[in-house]
Amino acid sequence: MKFLQCKMRYWLIPAFWAIAYFCAIVQGQVSPPTRLRYSVLSQDSIQISWKAPRGKFGGYKLLVTPASGGKTNQLNLQNTATKAIIQGLMPEQNYTVQLIAYHKDKDSKPAQGQFRIKDLEKKKDPTKPRVKVVDKGNGTKPSPPEEVKFFCQTPAIADIVILVDGSWSIGRFNFRLVRLFLENLVTAFNVGSGKTRIGLAQYSGDPRIEWHLNAFDTKDEVIEAVRNLPYKGGNTLTGLALNYIFENSFKPEAGSRAGVAKIGILITDGKSQDDIIPPSRNLRDSGVELFAIGVKNADVNELQEIASEPDSTHVYNVAEFDLMHTVVESLTRTVCSGVEEQDRVIKASALAPIGPPTELIISEVTARSFMVNWTHAPGNVEKYRVVYYPTRGGKPEEVVVDGSVSSMVLKNLMSLTEYQIAVFAIYAHTASEGLRGTETTLALPMASDLELYDVTENSMRVKWDPVPGATGYLILYAPLTEGLAGDEKEMKIGETHTDIELTGLFPNTEYTVTVYAMFGEEASDPVTGQETTLPLTPPRNLRISNVGSNSARLTWDQTSKSINGYRIVYSSADGTEINEVEVDPITTFPLKGLTPLTEYSVAIFSIYDEGQSLPLVGVFTTEEVPAQQYLEIDEVRIDGFRVTWHPLSAEEGQHKLMWIPVYGGKTEEVVLKEEQDSYVIEGLDPGTEYEVSLLAVMDDGSESEVVTAVGTTLDSFWIEPITTISPTTPVTSVFQTGIRNLVVDDETTSSLRVSWDISDSNVEQFRVTYLTAPGDSAEEVVGTVMVPGNQNNLLLKPLLPDTEYKVTVTPVYADGEGVSVSAPGKTLPSSGPQNLRVSEEWYNRLRITWDPPVHPVKGYRIVYKPVSVPGPTLETFVGADINTILITNLLSGMDYNVKIFASQASGFSDALTGLVKTLFLGVTDLQASQIEMTSLCAGWQVHRHATAYRIVIESLQDTQKQESTVGGGTNRHCFYGLQPESEYKISVYTKLQELEGPSVSIMEKTQSRPTQPPTFPPTIPPAKEVCKAAKADLVFMVDGSWSIGDDNFNKIINFLYNTVGALDKIGADGTQVAMVQFTDDPRTEFKLNAYKTKETLLDAIKRISYKGGNTKTGKAIKHVRDTLFTAEAGTRRGIPKVIVVITDGRSQDDVNKISRQMQADGYNIFAIGVADADYSELVSIGSQPSARHVFFVDDFDAFKKIEDELITFVCETASATCPMVHKDGLDLAGFKMMEMFGLVEKDFSSVEGVSMEPGTFNVYPCYQLHKDALVSQPTKYLHPEGLPSDYTISFLFRILPDTPQEPFGLWEILNKNSDPLVGIILDNGGKTLTYFNYDRMGNFQTVTFEGPEIRKIFHGSFHKLHVVISKTLVKVVVDCKQVGEKSINASANITSDGVEVLGRMVRSRGPNGNSAPFQLQMFDIVCSTSWANRDKCCELPGLRDDKSCPALPHSCPCSETNEIALGPAGPPGGPGLRGPKGQQGEQGPKGPEGPRGEVGPQGPQGPPGPQGPSGLSIQGMPGMPGEKGDKGDTGLPGPQGVPGGVGSPGRDGSPGQRGFPGKDGSSGPPGPPGPIGIPGAPGVPGITGSTGPQGALGPPGVPGPKGERGERGDLQSQAMVRAVARQVCEQLIQSHMARYTAILNQIPSHSSSIRTIQGPPGEPGRPGSPGTPGEQGPPGAPGFPGNAGVPGTPGERGITGLKGEKGSPGIGTQGPRGPPGPAGPSGESRPGSPGPPGFPGPRGPPGHLGVPGPQGPSGQPGYCDPSSCSAYGGGAPHPDEPEFTPVHDELEALELWGSGI
Repeated sequence: MKFLQCKMRYWLIPAFWAIAYFCAIVQGQVSPPTRLRYSVLSQDSIQISWKAPRGKFGGYKLLVTPASGGKTNQLNLQNTATKAIIQGLMPEQNYTVQLIAYHKDKDSKPAQGQFRIKDLEKKKDPTKPRVKVVDKGNGTKPSPPEEVKFFCQTPAIADIVILVDGSWSIGRFNFRLVRLFLENLVTAFNVGSGKTRIGLAQYSGDPRIEWHLNAFDTKDEVIEAVRNLPYKGGNTLTGLALNYIFENSFKPEAGSRAGVAKIGILITDGKSQDDIIPPSRNLRDSGVELFAIGVKNADVNELQEIASEPDSTHVYNVAEFDLMHTVVESLTRTVCSGVEEQDRVIKASALAPIGPPTELIISEVTARSFMVNWTHAPGNVEKYRVVYYPTRGGKPEEVVVDGSVSSMVLKNLMSLTEYQIAVFAIYAHTASEGLRGTETTLALPMASDLELYDVTENSMRVKWDPVPGATGYLILYAPLTEGLAGDEKEMKIGETHTDIELTGLFPNTEYTVTVYAMFGEEASDPVTGQETTLPLTPPRNLRISNVGSNSARLTWDQTSKSINGYRIVYSSADGTEINEVEVDPITTFPLKGLTPLTEYSVAIFSIYDEGQSLPLVGVFTTEEVPAQQYLEIDEVRIDGFRVTWHPLSAEEGQHKLMWIPVYGGKTEEVVLKEEQDSYVIEGLDPGTEYEVSLLAVMDDGSESEVVTAVGTTLDSFWIEPITTISPTTPVTSVFQTGIRNLVVDDETTSSLRVSWDISDSNVEQFRVTYLTAPGDSAEEVVGTVMVPGNQNNLLLKPLLPDTEYKVTVTPVYADGEGVSVSAPGKTLPSSGPQNLRVSEEWYNRLRITWDPPVHPVKGYRIVYKPVSVPGPTLETFVGADINTILITNLLSGMDYNVKIFASQASGFSDALTGLVKTLFLGVTDLQASQIEMTSLCAGWQVHRHATAYRIVIESLQDTQKQESTVGGGTNRHCFYGLQPESEYKISVYTKLQELEGPSVSIMEKTQSRPTQPPTFPPTIPPAKEVCKAAKADLVFMVDGSWSIGDDNFNKIINFLYNTVGALDKIGADGTQVAMVQFTDDPRTEFKLNAYKTKETLLDAIKRISYKGGNTKTGKAIKHVRDTLFTAEAGTRRGIPKVIVVITDGRSQDDVNKISRQMQADGYNIFAIGVADADYSELVSIGSQPSARHVFFVDDFDAFKKIEDELITFVCETASATCPMVHKDGLDLAGFKMMEMFGLVEKDFSSVEGVSMEPGTFNVYPCYQLHKDALVSQPTKYLHPEGLPSDYTISFLFRILPDTPQEPFGLWEILNKNSDPLVGIILDNGGKTLTYFNYDRMGNFQTVTFEGPEIRKIFHGSFHKLHVVISKTLVKVVVDCKQVGEKSINASANITSDGVEVLGRMVRSRGPNGNSAPFQLQMFDIVCSTSWANRDKCCELPGLRDDKSCPALPHSCPCSETNEIALGPAGPPGGPGLRGPKGQQGEQGPKGPEGPRGEVGPQGPQGPPGPQGPSGLSIQGMPGMPGEKGDKGDTGLPGPQGVPGGVGSPGRDGSPGQRGFPGKDGSSGPPGPPGPIGIPGAPGVPGITGSTGPQGALGPPGVPGPKGERGERGDLQSQAMVRAVARQVCEQLIQSHMARYTAILNQIPSHSSSIRTIQGPPGEPGRPGSPGTPGEQGPPGAPGFPGNAGVPGTPGERGITGLKGEKGSPGIGTQGPRGPPGPAGPSGESRPGSPGPPGFPGPRGPPGHLGVPGPQGPSGQPGYCDPSSCSAYGGGAPHPDEPEFTPVHDELEALELWGSGI
C-alpha cells in the first residue's frame, strides 16, 4: 500500500505532517522533544525546558555531560514533565545536554544542546525582568520565583488553617514540593493580622501546631515560616489531626475571629489509619468550609467524606507531588469565592439572634441513665448537640437531636460516675457556646443476703436475693489458704439463678465467695462471704483385739461412702519397725509378724479422691510368747484315748489336732475350738500305737511348730484287774534312770535343741529345765518345759545370743521323779551383715552392698557420717530382702564412716563398718599469675566433668568479695580493682549442672605500691566573681535517656563540671549541689549534703555513669522535690532553692503541673534544651521570665555558648544576700517575707497565734497576728548573709481597734541577747513611725516620721507602707505617695544568730515578750530603692486602676457556672503601656480519647518496653488517677478495684474511635525504601566515623536526623537582631525610661502548649555605649573563664550508705477480689527510644541482590538534600556532577535554542 509505504503525493502541509506522524507511529519510532530552552536561576543552577513531542511516549531521559569530560548524569522524568532544574554547576564549565523521549524499549532521537552559565548571563536582556514580582504589600521583599496568575481581591477576610500531612510516606524531597505549593497558596491571599490570617498544623502519628492564626502579622512572615517548615515524619492519622485543629486552631486564643469566614485545607498523600468521619463532621458543623487535596496514594472516597460539598470544587487529587502546582489557581479561586460566600452568610446571620440554650435540668437519674432538659436557644436552631463524658476521664459521647427537641435521655452510662454534660445550639453557619452541667449516676443495686450452706468436704451451696434488672451474676470463689490463692475460679450464670452449688473444692480450706450483679458488662458492688469446707473424715472407733505375741486385729467404723480405701501405718515405739499397707474399703484387718512384748503405734487414714484424711490412731503392746504346748494322753481304751493340752489362743490362728498310726495308715484331723484343752479320739484300732500332733495354721497358710505325743490303745483281750495293793513287806528304794545320751546342739543365736535317748518306757513325762551357767543355786531358772514320756527332743527358744545355758532333763514316773541328767549349751553370737562393697561412686552419691547374715533378719539400719567435717549422723532403714542401697546428697570428695546393723528378733546385730568416699568435684593445680598492684589472675587444670566454675576472691583485710562464674572449659580468670599490698583468698568452686563441689583455695598477695613522686593538690577551677556571694541549694537534673548516647552524655558531664567549677564555696556555708539523672525512673547520683569541698564534688561529677531509658521529666522533678529538698538530704531554710534541668527531648509524662507547683513554692528552675527538646515545654518547666531561665542549643557541642550566661543567672539567683524572687510577674532581687514567716495559705495553720482573714477586695488573704502571738523566725533562715546596703521594706497592713496605744515593732531583727538591731516602730498613741539601725561606726541611729500622712496608717484601714533605706537616706512612702525623707549614716550589717519578730512590744524584754495584734497582708524586702516608685498600690480599693492593674485573683465572669481556666496569654509585644485586661476565655470540653495507633516499624536499638496486661472480662467503675507510690510489700487481695476509664467496656467489643494523642514519643525508625529510590525517612544517627576515601557516586542516601534543625536557629537569629536593635534604642532613651523599659521587657512571654511560640534567646549582642550612672545594681557579670587547670587526681569513692530497713507491710483486713477489669486498649507499639549508638563496625561485604520489585511509575527527579549530604559526610556535589531538581515554578526564563533544534 502506498499509504503504508509513506510515499508522499500530497501538497497540503498539514496533511504532510499528519502522515509523517502516522508513519512514525506505524514504523515504531518515537518523536523527539523540541525547543530546548535554558534559564539561569543562580550562579550554579539552571532550568531546562522543552516542548513535548507528539504521539505516545513513556517518559524522558535527560543527560548532562561536562564538555571537558567527566561522568554523564542521567535523570529519568515522567511524560508530563516539561522542565527540570540542574544544580551544582560550574559557571565557567561548558555542558552538553541530551533529551531523549522513550516508549517501552524505543528511544527517540535526542534533542541536543550546549550551555555555559556565564555565557547565558551575558546574553540576558537587562531590561527584561527575570521574574514577575508580586507586591506583598510591604514593599520589602520580592515574591518567590512562582508567577502567580490569580490573586484574591475580595475585601472579605478569612481565618484559613492548613493541615499538612507530614508522614514518612511523603519523604523529604516531596515535602519540599509541598512547601512550594503552600507558598503559592499563601501568595494568592491578602494576608495580615487585620486581613486574612493563615495558621498551619502538621500531623503524622500525632499532630502539632506549627503556628497559630495570630502568630504572624504580615504575609512575608507567613511565607518565611512556610519555607522553614520542618518535616515531621510518622504515621498517617488524619482523623486525629482534624479533631486536633477543631479543638485547638479555630479558637479565640489561637487567633480565630468571630464573624470571619473559616476555611480548612487538608493536604495528604495516603489513606488515614483512623476514622475521619466524626472529626470532619464536627469541623463542618462548626462552620468551617473544608477543602481536601490528595496526592499520589490518597483515597478519593475519603477525601470526599472530609471535604465540604460539592465535591467538584472542594476535592482535588493529583497523581504526583510535582503536579500540585496545577491545582493552585483552581483552589485559590474556589477558596476566594468561598470566603466571599461565607462573608455574605455571616453578615446576614449576624442580624439573627444566636446564643446557647439555658436552664439545664437533669432528672430521672438511675445507675445507667438520666434525662437532660434545657430551654431552647434563641433564633433558628437547626440542631442541638449534646456531649457527655465522665469527669474522671473517658471517651466523650455525643448525640445530635433536632432543633425542636429540648430534652433527651442519656443511656448506657456507667454507674456511680460523675458526667460532664454540654448542650450546644447548632445554627446554619455557626454553633453556640455550650450550656454545661454535671450529674452523678447512682450505684448499681447489688446482691444481698448472701448465704453459704450445705458445706461438704468438696462442695458448698451459695444463694442470695435476686437483684431487679440484673442481666446475670458473676461468682468468684477462691481458697484463702497460702499456696492456693491463685486457684481462683469464676462462674457466670443467668439472671434467673440465685442458688448454685460450687463443686471441686479443696477439703478443709477456707474459701471467699463474691457475687456481683451484672448489668450488661458492668458489675455492681460485690457481696462477699467466707466459709471453710469440711475436712476429709477419718475412720472412727478404732478397736484392737486378739493381741498376741506376734499378731493383733484392728477394727474400725467407716464414716463415708466415698472412701476409696485405707492406708494403715504401724510402727514400733523405738522406730526399728515401720510398716505400711493400703487396703480396700474394709473395716477390719489383722496385723501379723509382730515382735513380742513390743509397743506399736497404729494410724489409719481414709483415702479419698481428694487425698487422705487425718489419721485415726491407737497404741497396743504385743504379749510375750506363750509357754510351750504339751500333749498328754490318758484314759486309754481299746478304741480310743483322751488328749489334753494347755488352752489355745486365737492369736495363733486356727488349731488342728491330727493322728495317724505309727506303722502306717490314714491321717485324720479335727479343727479345735478356742479355749478347748482336751479331746477324746475314738474309733481307733485296738492295740495300735498312734502319733498325735497339735499345730496352728496361720491366715497366710503357714503352720506353727508341731507338738506331738504317742499313745497306744489297749488290746482287745486286755482286762484290767481290779486289785488292791497293800504293802506287806518293807519297800526298797530303786534309782530309776530313764535318760541317757543327753545332747545340746543345733545352736542358733536364739535357740538350742535338746535331745536324749529314752531308756525306760515307764517314764510318763520329762521335765526340761534350762538356766544360765554356771548353775549355782542362786541362778534363776529361765524356763521349764514338760514333754511326754515318749518325746525325746525339745527346741528351746527364745534364748539370748552368745549365752551359755545349763539344760537339765528329769524323767517323771507315776510314782515320782527319776535321776536328772544335765548338759551345757551355748547360743551363737549375733551375726551381722558381711563383706561391705562400694560401687557407682559419683560426686554426690555412691552405692554400698553387703552380704546378708546367715540367720533371718527383719531389716537393716544404715548409719553414715562425714569424717572430716562436722555434721549430723544420718541413717536410713531398708527391708530384710534388700542388701544394697544408693546413698545420695553427699558432699563431694568426702570420706564417710558407714555402719550397717541387721535388725533381728533379739535386737540389732554388730555393725558392719567401712570407710567410703565420693569423687572429688574440684579443680587441681590452682595457681596465681600476673600479680599486679590492683589485679591478679588465677589458673587451674580443667575438670573433665565441669560445666562451670564459680571463682571468688576475698580480701582478708576488709572481707570485700568479688565473684564471677565462667564456663566449664575456662582455665583462667583475672580480677581487677584490688587493693595494693593486700592478702587475698582465691577460691574456685567447680559446678556440674546444679551441683557445686567444695572450694579449692589459695592465698595470694597483690604487689605493693611503687614509691609515689611528690603529689601536688589538683588544680580546681577558680570561682567566678559573680558566684562568690552565691549561697544556694542547687540541684542539676540531667536527662540520661537513650537519645543522648554516651558521647553526648560525656559532653553534659563536662558542661556540669565547668558550671560547678565556677562556684565559690561548696558545703553548708556556701552552695550545696546535688545531682539526679532521670530516665524512666530518676536516680539520685548524690545529695545536697554529700560533698563539702569543690574538689570532691567535681570528682563525683566526673564519675557519673550513663543510665539510658525513656524521658520522664515530670516524675524526675517530683523526685527532686520529695527526695532532695528535704532536711535529711541537706536542704537549708532561708536558702534559695535552684534546679537546673538539661534535656534533649520531649517528656513522656506531664511536666506542667509539677513545674507550676514548684515555681509557686519558690523554687527557681532553669531549663536547658538540646537538639529535639520542645521549647514550649522548656518554657513550662522554667521559671519566669523565660529570657533568664530558658536556654536552647542546637547540639551538645554548643553548651559553651550559654555557659557564662547560665552561670551568671544561676549565681545571681543563688545569692543569699539578695536572691532572685518572682513577684508580680517580675524577677526581682529580694525576700518574700510572708513566705519566710509562714504567713501563706499552705503554712499559716502551723504558726501559733495566727489566723487567715479576708483582706482587701475580699479576694486577697490577710493574716491576723493575735495578741502575744510574737511570730518569729531565726535570722539565719531569713537573712543568713545579712541585709543589703540598699533596700525597700514593703508592708500592706491594718491597725486593729484592740492594737495597744503604746509603741510596737512592726518588724525587728534582734540579736541573740534579744537586743534590737534594725526595725520599724509604730507608736499607735503618738501616731509616729520610727526606723532604727546601727551605723558602720556601731552607733545606734533612729529617724522618726510624723504628720497627717503618717497618722492615716493608724486609722484602721489597710495601708501600704514602703520604707526605702539607702546608704544616706530613709524615705517613707504611704499608699504609693512619698511622705517623708531623712538622712542617716551608712548602715552596718546584722548578725545572723538572733531572730526576726513581728509585732513585738517595745517594752518587752527577753525572748518571750508581748506582741501587738494587727493584720498583715503583704511584707516584702526588695533589694532596690526604686521599687516604691514602680508600685501602683493595685491592692488598695481607692488607688486601683483596672486598666493598668492585673486582674484580681480568683475573679471570673458572672455568667460562669463552673471554674474555667484562664485562656493563654498572647504573644509578647514590644515595650509599651499596659493594655486593658483581656476577657477570659471559656474552657472547652475535653475531647474523646480513642485507641492506640497501629503497630509501627521496629525501632533501632531501643530497649524493649514492658507489655501491657490484657483486659479481663468485666468493666468496673473508672478509678481516680493517683500518683505513683513507692513499691510496697505484696499484700493480701484487696476489695474490688475499679478499673480506670481507658478503653471501651466489654471483653470483645469492636474497636473504638481513635483518641487524642499522648505525649510526644521518640521518633520512629525510617520506613521501607520507596520504589523510585527517593530519600527515605531519617535514621538514627550513628557515631561519626573517620573520613574514608572518596567513593563513587551512589544512589541518594537516607537523610540524617539533623535535616530540619535550622528553624530554631532562625528564630534565635531574629531574636538576636531584635536584641541588638533594642540596645541601640535604649541608648537613646533617658536613663529612667531605660529602667522602665527593662521592667516591661520582663513581662512573661506567651507560654502555651504549641510548638511555635517565641524561640529561645539568641546570642548576646555587642555591648552598647556607657549609659548615665544608675543606682546600685545587682552583682556584675562574670569574667571570662581562665585557662583550664591540670586535672586533679580522682578522689576515693565515698563509703556506700547502709541500706534502709524494709518498710512494714500494710495492715488491713483482706477484702474480696475485684471483678476482672475491661479489656484494655491494644498496647501502643510506638517504637522505643533509640539506644545508645554502638561503635562503628567494619564495612560489611555487599549484600545479596534482592528480589526485583514490581514495575513502578516513573520516579521523580532525584536530588541531593544538603542535610543528607552533611549528615553522612557526602559534602557538596562534585562540580562535574550536577544536582537535579524538578521544576515547580513558572519562570519567565531566557530562551536559548539548542543546536540542531
